Amino acid sequence: MGVGVARYLDCDAVLELREFHPSGHAGFQLELDIDDGVVTRADPRVGLMHRSAEKLFESRDYRQLMMLANRHDWLSAFSSELVIALTLETATGITPPERATWIRTLLAEANRVTASLAFLGAVIEQSEHRAVALAARERLVDAQERVTGGRVHPMFTRSGGVANALPPAALDHYASIISELESARALIEDAVLTYSEGLAGLATLTRDEAVSFAASGAVGRASGLDMDLRRDDPYLAYGELGDLIHVPISGVGDAAARYRVLLEQIPSSLRLMSACVDRLRSLGEAPVNVLLPKTVRAPEGVVHGWIEGPLGITGALLASVGDKTPWRLKIRSTSFAHAQALTAVLVGMPADRVADGVMSMFFVVGDIDR
Repeated sequence: MGVGVARYLDCDAVLELREFHPSGHAGFQLELDIDDGVVTRADPRVGLMHRSAEKLFESRDYRQLMMLANRHDWLSAFSSELVIALTLETATGITPPERATWIRTLLAEANRVTASLAFLGAVIEQSEHRAVALAARERLVDAQERVTGGRVHPMFTRSGGVANALPPAALDHYASIISELESARALIEDAVLTYSEGLAGLATLTRDEAVSFAASGAVGRASGLDMDLRRDDPYLAYGELGDLIHVPISGVGDAAARYRVLLEQIPSSLRLMSACVDRLRSLGEAPVNVLLPKTVRAPEGVVHGWIEGPLGITGALLASVGDKTPWRLKIRSTSFAHAQALTAVLVGMPADRVADGVMSMFFVVGDIDR
């Protein structure tokens, strides 16, 4: 996808698919074999960005990891830094204060909504309600910027907590946004469901294929995988919020089902955000981080952590030899799994619908090439 680089490579033809994917660019290429207007083979080409984030982790001390952690998925930056912090806290035995845990949960769910609205808003570009979806997303992004100072890369999570507290005015702001989103949700749903009708039967990913490619999030659940780590392996404050977590499932597995599942996860996130706001108000001026030593060292050993990120499961495997830098820090990214699955979902599709199929797999290019 993206022809900025592809046009200079040896190939039979370069097809212009236009800027249809909300996070697509020339760092990702897709080679297709087409016979009589139908895709017969799809080969995703990744690795063109040369990010080397996992290698760079090995030369950064544990206090510096967040800067790299939140940059590979620019739709899920807060959640990307969160999984690193949780994994490191498990390795070191650090326990964040309760107030920090609830702040993290609030921002994680807000991040889930903003990532979802980025894809939903992009596909309803012809709808009069597109502006509603993007305006709702903008309100949440603006709230993140007020709290963290960053619209795309918040750099807010710390080992042992968060950078600063959320004052009462910030909680009032989030409560107002939640109310507005509840009011706007019907319009967004109507536009997305209308659009998705034209995607029925398109780019189908079977349950067995979803398992094989390790699909997760809305992509996996649309194919019948009943899995959500917030419910199945609770972390942060989700263990106390289980009654508010609804996990939408579909067994159809086509592009239409993926959009419907992505859409249906938003109400649950809004309920969780509201509960977090209420709890944070009750906690008052409690601490939001713990005092760390000047040099943080993880004990020798291997620790795995994972979370239910906005687009699916994000994991981290930390191997330490007791030094102040990781010996190895491996990232399990959602987007890498979903991009691989294009080899299955695009075969048999009309060539003029390829962009629709690619976009419905919900991935971010930087999260593929890390």
